[in-house]
Formats: sequence, C-alpha cells, structure tokens
Amino acid sequence: MSFSFPWLLWLVPLALLPLVFQRAHSKSYSWLDMLPADPLSDLIGMILKVLAVLTLLFIVLGLSAPHTNQQEVERIGVGAQIGLVLDRSASMDDPFSGSAQNVGETKSAAAARLITQFVQSRQNDLMGMITFSNSAMYVLPLTENKEAMIAAVRATAGNALFQTNIGSGLTTGAGLFDNIPDSGSRAMILLSDGGGRISADTQQKIRDWFDKLHISLYWIVLREPDGISIFDKNYAPNPDKALPPEIELYEFFKTMKTPFNAYEAENPKSLQLAIDDINRKEKKPIKYLEKIPGKDFSNICFLIAASMIGLLLGVKYLEVKTWH
Repeated sequence: MSFSFPWLLWLVPLALLPLVFQRAHSKSYSWLDMLPADPLSDLIGMILKVLAVLTLLFIVLGLSAPHTNQQEVERIGVGAQIGLVLDRSASMDDPFSGSAQNVGETKSAAAARLITQFVQSRQNDLMGMITFSNSAMYVLPLTENKEAMIAAVRATAGNALFQTNIGSGLTTGAGLFDNIPDSGSRAMILLSDGGGRISADTQQKIRDWFDKLHISLYWIVLREPDGISIFDKNYAPNPDKALPPEIELYEFFKTMKTPFNAYEAENPKSLQLAIDDINRKEKKPIKYLEKIPGKDFSNICFLIAASMIGLLLGVKYLEVKTWH
C-alpha cells in the first residue's frame, strides 16, 4: 500500500479528538449520584465516539490517496523488439521524384505517415528510435508506449544536413538492445534514401554487435526512379572506381551472420509494400511484461466516512430531547 500524499498522514492523531473532548450539553445538573447507572447509554456513547474517530480517520486516509503499486505480469504475445533507424539527411525532404520543384509527398513525410500506421498496428512490440544524418541522434529507448513512439516519429521532421552517416546510426541503433532482456525476436529497420560508406572497423563492430544481440536487419532503400538498384544483376562495377555506396553497403550487409532483408521503394506505394512485408515477418511469439495499474482506494475511504457521518446524523435525529 502506498500513498500519493503521505504527508497528510501526520493528521491521523487528530482523529482521536472525539475521545478527548466531552460532548457539550445544553443543560447542567447539580448532582447525578442518586441516578442509577445506565450501561446501555454509556455503551452507545462510546460507540458514537468510535464512529466519530473512524470518520475522521477515513477522511484523512482518503485525502492521502491510498493505492496499490503498479504490477508487471509476464505474458506471451506476438510481436518483436524493434529499433527504427531513420535517415534524416536533407535529401529525405525531397519528393520521391527527386526534384523539389515537383509536387508530391516527400520521402520523410511518407515514411512518417506509414511508420505511424505500422506502430499503431503492432500490439505487443517494444519499439525504440534512432535518427541520423551527419551523426546519430538517440530519440527514444525501447518502450511499449505507442503514443510516445508516434510522437517521436512525427518529431523527426526538421532541418537536416547533407550527410548520411549510416554507420553511426547502426551502431547507436544496436545500443537500443543492450542490457534489455531478449524477448525472442529482435529486428532493426533501417530506412534511408541512399547508402553510405562505413569504415572497416565500424563494419566489424556492427557485425559483432548484431550477432551478439541477435538482431535481424531490414533495409528499406528509398531509391530515385533513375538511380542505381541494389538488385540489378546486370550491374558491372568499374574496376578503377570504388563501388557505389548503395552497392557497397548491400554487399556488406549480406556478410552479416544475422538475418538480413533488403527492399527498394520508388514511391509511397512500394514503401507501403515493404513495411507490410516486415509487419508480416515480425509476428513471432515473444515474452513481454504487461503493466497492471494500481488500485486507488480514496473513493472507498470517502464512502466509508460518508456512511459513518450518516449514522451519526441518524443517531442525532433519534436523540431524546431534554425538557425545556
């Protein structure tokens, strides 16, 4: 049992006042020794004092707001622990067409809208978020609070830089799962409109962390219609030049020990299809903690106090009137 306002419990001794003070009578009598004893009246008088004490006691207890503590119960549900790693480079504020002059939904707006729907459709997930441009930004830890997650997704819009540091986003995203009990299914959704070069040391760190923490990776590439496709089997690399960032990143992800899936989206519809596919795949039995809120007993205390006040008023009404 806990109290929201425990300092009010210092008023509990005031409940003993009815035992200290005698009732004031409207008549005074010079001598009562010749009258016979009246045990019934004495008993009724004591009961009335006890009722008055309990009335004050429950009023004080009600004001202090007693309640039980929140409990956590382990349940088995369907879902996953999901970390969202979202690209917030300046190019994400362009339409899918690639030209800011063309009218259309921007990539960041479409991503926010569809991810919001994705979050709302998941019941038992723990979700966290990282954004990145020139560096990673820690937005939200893994949480079951869907309202907080949706607010975080909508807050990702804003000014960004012309850089795509995917390595920082992935390493920071892996940290979301560190020191968190594994529920049985973990996934990271990386959403970007391009690739990024990652140093060999960072690649090894990402590979080790994903393997250690058992994190599956889903990469959604928001590709320009005329851009390079990571799935182009006819692409012939130039031996005198480095691989394009998208191709290099795709080849790196395929070397990871944990499961990896890649998608390309050229418009909001194909982005929706990619997110729907992830939604279907990440529905596995997981363990999660259901929070059961504590019960408030304030109203019960006030109800008991009101009942005792009613009894006292009823006895007062039945009291035998003294003569005039």
